[in-house]
Amino acid sequence: MRIVCNNFTGGEISPTLSARYDLARHSNALQCMENMLPCLHGGAARRAGMRYLAQLNSHSVLIPFSFNAEAEQNFIIILQDGQFLVANTAGLLPQYSTGQGTAAPYAAAHLEAISYAQVGDVLYLAHKSYPLHKIMRTGQAPEYDWSVQAVVLNSSLPAPALPAVSFSGSAGSYTLRYTVVAVDAQGKESLPSPAGECPTGRHPSDWVQGNSATITWAAVDGAVEYTLYREEAGYFGFIGTSKQCSFSDQNYEADIADTPREDWNPFAEGNNPSTVAFHQQRMVLAGTAHSPQALYLSRTGDFENFRKSRPLQDDDPIEYQLASGTIDAIKWAVSFGDLLVGTAGCEYRATGEGGVLTTRNVNISAQSYWGSAGLHPIIIGNSVLHVQRHGARVRDLYYSLEKDGYAGNDLAIMAPHLFEGHSLRQWAYQQSPASTIWIVRDDGVLLALTYMKEHDIWGWSQHKTQGKVLSVASISGAERDEIILVVQRTLQGAEQIFLERLAPPWEDKTSIEDAFFVDCGLSAFQEQATCQHTGFAHLAGAAVAVLADGSPVEGLHIAADGSLTLPYAARQVTVGLGYSSVLSPLPPDGETGQGATLGLLRGCGRCLVRLHRSVGGKYGAHKDTLFDFPFVPERWGEPCAPYSGDIDCLPGGGQEAQASLWLVQDRPLPFHVMGIVMDMAFGERA
Repeated sequence: MRIVCNNFTGGEISPTLSARYDLARHSNALQCMENMLPCLHGGAARRAGMRYLAQLNSHSVLIPFSFNAEAEQNFIIILQDGQFLVANTAGLLPQYSTGQGTAAPYAAAHLEAISYAQVGDVLYLAHKSYPLHKIMRTGQAPEYDWSVQAVVLNSSLPAPALPAVSFSGSAGSYTLRYTVVAVDAQGKESLPSPAGECPTGRHPSDWVQGNSATITWAAVDGAVEYTLYREEAGYFGFIGTSKQCSFSDQNYEADIADTPREDWNPFAEGNNPSTVAFHQQRMVLAGTAHSPQALYLSRTGDFENFRKSRPLQDDDPIEYQLASGTIDAIKWAVSFGDLLVGTAGCEYRATGEGGVLTTRNVNISAQSYWGSAGLHPIIIGNSVLHVQRHGARVRDLYYSLEKDGYAGNDLAIMAPHLFEGHSLRQWAYQQSPASTIWIVRDDGVLLALTYMKEHDIWGWSQHKTQGKVLSVASISGAERDEIILVVQRTLQGAEQIFLERLAPPWEDKTSIEDAFFVDCGLSAFQEQATCQHTGFAHLAGAAVAVLADGSPVEGLHIAADGSLTLPYAARQVTVGLGYSSVLSPLPPDGETGQGATLGLLRGCGRCLVRLHRSVGGKYGAHKDTLFDFPFVPERWGEPCAPYSGDIDCLPGGGQEAQASLWLVQDRPLPFHVMGIVMDMAFGERA
């Protein structure tokens, strides 16, 4: 049987599905996809290496700080025990190069559970063990100042002092009462002043021509205008504004639907929120320590203001308690047209009349009952991806016209072996170049999900390195989204923590000298070819993979002083830790004229591998018995020429129950497989 494999978008699937050749995705899936990524048009390419940026002195968790589409305005916040540092795609900012950061209140054990949401130059951080904090960027480029401070809700100008009130006209026995509110240049209102009184006034309904009331008060620093309210039917209703420190009430009607704000802070006494988000110009805080099912939304357009009116107005803060029959803590909230809320037992949709949430118009309905873990959801196109309860499954949510609500899929259903016994610690979405979600598993393995719902593409791959990945984040770069990682590696017998960046993918325009397929690596260039290259102190004593002027050099170590000695002179070298990229199709099965092939012994005969701009690689019928594809340059020390085309090979091996082809690249060279053809001979039953 001649088997063709030219579409690997199904990614790696579980061995327990090896017999399910009746599944549509089975033909696009593989039994092993390690350090390889499926290409959206078919085939698979080796993942790029990880470029060394800096050495970190302790466990770190990354949070993106993205201001706009300009690459130089995007940063990475590095949270550590008691401090934070700031980096960009080139490494730590100069003020943090020594590893000494800005003081922050968070302990190392709590870093991964911090929820964050950004608006402008402010990044809000929520954790139920701490009051709400924010990291702020101030100053001008490139010398920005970075600071962190606790959020003081309902902060504003001080309330004006007690105003004086006088009545013009014949005295009466009615007490006129007025209060004044100061307003700053941003439109933020103070609390009302104490009520100023005139006990010898008359009720406004009894005023005659010439009657008026004059209210005067002391100026408030920072106020640009003042709002006046008069008591009516037990409420203080709006009557006018003044830019001066006096106001003449000419019997204006008091609008008791517009009253002064009253302080309200639902997060006092340690009732700290664990989740923060933004929706319809409101800050959303939820999952508090004392009310885990409570949802709070700030005043419209004033994120740190939770002051209420009496009676309530449409722009007042919103409080909602989810009633699910069980205590399911809110784990996340995300704005996706509607406000979507994930709890430990259910996923909800919050909306209102016309889609707008107000104090009197909130409708929250359950959409699914899978339950959610604490990872913040990722929005991709028209879908929201979240991690299922217990942190071991990934699901998507999307609006369904048939349901008139949200539906979703289990995206891990084909690869349960990647999740069983594990939890997911952090993830980041890389939109460009290939719509990939990078996920940190609890054992330090980096998983990748290639996801494009509009083309029904979703496939998993594993990405292993010499160490453990601890954290991942994505920020927009000049040409693509950049993936930044924190990796723990053991070098010279000691554990070290590095900040690294995923290198750009291998492209048609990339020269072989610029290929970057090493981890924790650096490139060095000198005008004159030399055997001595320096600048690799972070890899001192390590066995390294080296690409020198486009040709691989094996068996080298970094000296104690961080230098590298080559066996021949070269101008450009790329040095780092080696890693293996592995690709293997599923053992082919199907229906033939003689019946099903399932359970038959089979042998892999002549195979054809179509490559694109690749150099070298290995093949074989078993992962531990491999043969080299030819790749040597014409002369020693000259660049290898990338090859595009078909290569015939005989993988060897005898008849087995699970025979297939294994392709491996373990040198610092590119490897892009476009398709595989296998001549498979079937024999007797196993």
